[in-house]
Amino acid sequence: MDTDVVILAGGYSSRANAFKMELLIDQRPILQHVIDAFLPICSHIIVVGGYQMERIYPLIDEYKNKVSLVYNENYSKGMFSSVKRGIVEVKSSQFFLTPGDVPFITTHVARQLLEYSGQIVKPRYQGHGGHPILIPYRCIEEILAESEDSNLKIYLDKQDVKSIEVEDESILFDIDTPKDYEDAKLIQRIRKVRSDDGWM
Repeated sequence: MDTDVVILAGGYSSRANAFKMELLIDQRPILQHVIDAFLPICSHIIVVGGYQMERIYPLIDEYKNKVSLVYNENYSKGMFSSVKRGIVEVKSSQFFLTPGDVPFITTHVARQLLEYSGQIVKPRYQGHGGHPILIPYRCIEEILAESEDSNLKIYLDKQDVKSIEVEDESILFDIDTPKDYEDAKLIQRIRKVRSDDGWM
């Protein structure tokens, strides 16, 4: 079953004091880490830009026809406006939805969610929900009908959402602040050491 993914990358990154999508972890931009996680399982990757969208083009150039960049002209209204802009591009029977600032998202977790196709599914680590979220195509019309003062959480709280417990705390990690970025670089260094030593 083919599955699209919508990656939200249109925000101001104001708390990060930088354009988050460009920040490097292990010499690759955060946005590319997210895209790479979905490449093995998604043939249509939709990145939603907004603020300083021109800075995203160089980040996706290597992906050629695998990634589409769309512009959310209403990005100043917040993330939910980017959700709405991105989902209208979805062609598959279901799609993943994720922010673009979650550098440790994995193909493995996404595959686990795909085992529950046909319903809204989100991963959970020790009782806390994370990303990505898997959403059926039939939900698109409902999400688009939500009011401007709504958001994705409000919509999901009204739905029957299947939570899947995963053994990966990185589903909870996103980058909002400079400290988060420093923490991410440290986590990546630790992961690399463990991988080189055969721990992972």
